[in-house]
Amino acid sequence: MILAETFQIPRDLIPAGGLVETGQMVATLSPFIFAAILGLLIGMEIPLIGEIRSDIYKRSAANNIGSIYGIDYIGAGTGASIFVFLMLSMEVSLAGAITGSVNLLLGALFFWVFAEKITHKGTLLVLHLLTAVVIANVFEYGQQWGHEMEDMLYKDKVVFRVNTERQRLLVTERIMDPAKPPVLTFYLNGRTQFASNDEHIYHSMLVYPAMASSARHNKILIVGGGDGLALRDVLRWNPQRVHLLDLDQKLVTLFKEPMVKEGKVVNARLLEANQNSLSASSVVTKFGDAFLSVDELLQNSESFDTIIVDLPDPSHPDLNKLYSARFYAKLHALLAGDGTMVVQSTSPYHAKNTFISIGKTVKYAGFQHVQQYHANVPSFGEWGWTIATKNGRSPRQRIAELKELSVEDGWATQGSILAAFEFGKGFFSEADSIEINRLGSKVAYSYHQADWNREVGLIRKESIH
Repeated sequence: MILAETFQIPRDLIPAGGLVETGQMVATLSPFIFAAILGLLIGMEIPLIGEIRSDIYKRSAANNIGSIYGIDYIGAGTGASIFVFLMLSMEVSLAGAITGSVNLLLGALFFWVFAEKITHKGTLLVLHLLTAVVIANVFEYGQQWGHEMEDMLYKDKVVFRVNTERQRLLVTERIMDPAKPPVLTFYLNGRTQFASNDEHIYHSMLVYPAMASSARHNKILIVGGGDGLALRDVLRWNPQRVHLLDLDQKLVTLFKEPMVKEGKVVNARLLEANQNSLSASSVVTKFGDAFLSVDELLQNSESFDTIIVDLPDPSHPDLNKLYSARFYAKLHALLAGDGTMVVQSTSPYHAKNTFISIGKTVKYAGFQHVQQYHANVPSFGEWGWTIATKNGRSPRQRIAELKELSVEDGWATQGSILAAFEFGKGFFSEADSIEINRLGSKVAYSYHQADWNREVGLIRKESIH
């Protein structure tokens, strides 16, 4: 499926059998094989250290087991801290080479200290030297190899990539017309976030219905949207204050501050795309887990005229809570009585159950009127949003009663917005069987996994519980 998607091969023409089938089998089994080997070696660690300490201090293993476990926990904690705070933001090859080097040095130290007690010294020495050669090559060429392999996963030329402590950011470039600027596509952990040639459609459909159906536009909350594109559209309404909550400071920096490399601003097109919206004086940015960040806003008795939730799809268990009834209840408390909230809600075509579940979950959180709408975004296909109000008329009624659209964004029209609320006959016929995503239930995540697996032909009988 990856070959078909990457190289645009019809699925019925994908090579099968022979070397391809063997490669697929190896790829499937290798994680289990390596896990078994690592598990065996890790299991041998404590008994081996116990025997060594017994030999050095002439004490039985039973008398020093507490010290061994204590040191082991301290070492594990230190290693985990180094990995989380330093190595997650490194290139994978560099982090692996550094880790391998430390272990190689410890092995060499062990060899030197206990040389008299070690048998097969020549074999161990040769293996250490071979390992050193491998690590040296990874240091020298690992990043290049990794980039070349990663490039194969994208149809377009990769022009920028970086790891942050939280995610992988990558930008590709495609020249569709020599007379026009190249099309940039931004990926977050390998998933498309926007393409510069059609992002205006997505962001217009995300922002305009919510802003147009809100009574006021003084104070706006954006959850996610660290690329500043939704913010760009919000600023057209001249709000007094915009609060933006995002998880990753480095992502926001990429779309906010010029990054100079070899005398060239490498992110100039990204800053141009969002019109430097993140640098606007009316914008307040806060970093952290949005599920927790909104609690501070609640404690400060904040109230917002419009809330725009522009988060990645619930494709990971950690994201599920941001699509939960509990989270939407918090946003309900933050929304002004005559305000509107909108949530990006994945694809109603490719992930129908997820889409409907999001709408039902928002309704369960206490909103009086909850409606869903959709539009075609070429980079994504058919995409959907959920819009909700606490009191008064529904969002669609409010938009229908407008005499004109007061703000020009280059895409939205009253007719196109109202038409987006229409779905085909029977689209919601099975809505009663779709579950609400309560905190801790993983319903949205499970639906999303099942929907997209079904879409690519990986049909599984999965429970959403």
